[in-house]
Amino acid sequence: MRQLGGRRIGLAWIVATIVSIISAGYAAAADSSDRAAPPQAQSEAAILIEQHTGNVLYVKNGNERLYPASITKIATAIIALEHSSLADIATVSKTARGEEGTRVYLAEGEQVTMEKLLYGMMLNSGNDAATAIAEQVDGTKDKFAERMNAFMRNTIGAYDSNFVNPSGLPDPNQYTTASDMAMLTRYAMENETFRRIVSTRKLPWTGLEWTTTLENHNKMLTDYPGATGVKNGYTIASGNTLVGAAERDGMSLIGVVLKAGSKNIAYADMAEMLDYGFANFGVRMLFAKGERYELQNETGTASEWIADKPIWGVYPKSASPVVTVDPSGHVALESEQGTYYSGELSPVKKEVSISAYAGRQGENEPSAGLDTAGASRTSIRVYALGAGVLLGVGGAILLLRRVRRGRDPSMRTSDRE
Repeated sequence: MRQLGGRRIGLAWIVATIVSIISAGYAAAADSSDRAAPPQAQSEAAILIEQHTGNVLYVKNGNERLYPASITKIATAIIALEHSSLADIATVSKTARGEEGTRVYLAEGEQVTMEKLLYGMMLNSGNDAATAIAEQVDGTKDKFAERMNAFMRNTIGAYDSNFVNPSGLPDPNQYTTASDMAMLTRYAMENETFRRIVSTRKLPWTGLEWTTTLENHNKMLTDYPGATGVKNGYTIASGNTLVGAAERDGMSLIGVVLKAGSKNIAYADMAEMLDYGFANFGVRMLFAKGERYELQNETGTASEWIADKPIWGVYPKSASPVVTVDPSGHVALESEQGTYYSGELSPVKKEVSISAYAGRQGENEPSAGLDTAGASRTSIRVYALGAGVLLGVGGAILLLRRVRRGRDPSMRTSDRE
């Protein structure tokens, strides 16, 4: 257990962490040529976040509502993974078969596993696969769209997105923001199956109407070192959209660009943002899962907290950050270059022991050496002795009253009314 904000238990760990962070900052400062300049995204909207913490490292028009195109399928995929089994069999409807745009050429009546549909949707951007998934989960595209919107608000906490179909085909009421898509993707990338699908580059495909090898349309996977996903899209109305993810040296970044003027601009903006993130920021695990921490307020009152999951901190490599924990358990890394929120500790619930004396707190409490079983046996003997005394006294009183009745006629009860 460590203490932050007052006397510190395990201070050496904190010092070692800060020293390593500072050392990394000095090392980076020694060769500033390795650091990338802040991005100058040409796309209408763009954002870069660190995946562990969700901290925003760069943003341009992050809350502007724009058309998403096929990056909509990120929401469709993670919802399907959470509300169906990969082994589920979907029967392709006429509606799914007739979808416009990019397809994997599903045949009406064809039976396909949910897993295969997810690969067809995320690698080849199959709009027919997206509709087949939606109908398998909820019966119709409209019902599935309702689920998508509820999911964005209630699970992701994203309130500037609205979906009317699972594929991203053009519709005036289908929109999102760079910020919402970043939050959605951060959530989705926590799912191991989702990560596996979106990082797959090629996959053999055998269908009733089409046999080929699917190649992932997201060129980040082949063109950017460390890329792990995620999805690209395009319509005339949306322009080029792209969600990318990459990992280096234990740090995972997620980028989103919306309404890029061309595919080349979308990929260039993404690469520039990722380069900037990896060159200028680092990440550290601040608290391991299960670690306990003691905080003291100004009056000296202590409270104990615990990390329910690993808590990571992102920091500028050129800064000298310090770990802070506020009275509400919020963890952050603070430096001269700003404060980066890291996560939350949970209060430790104190266990309250209950004994036979709990009803008389502060009066004749048992000594610390008295074991629970002994206390219970002692209590039983006390209660038994008391009951015996009461019974004895009661019996004596009854006997006395009978004797008195026998001597005093006025105390006898009449047999007649």
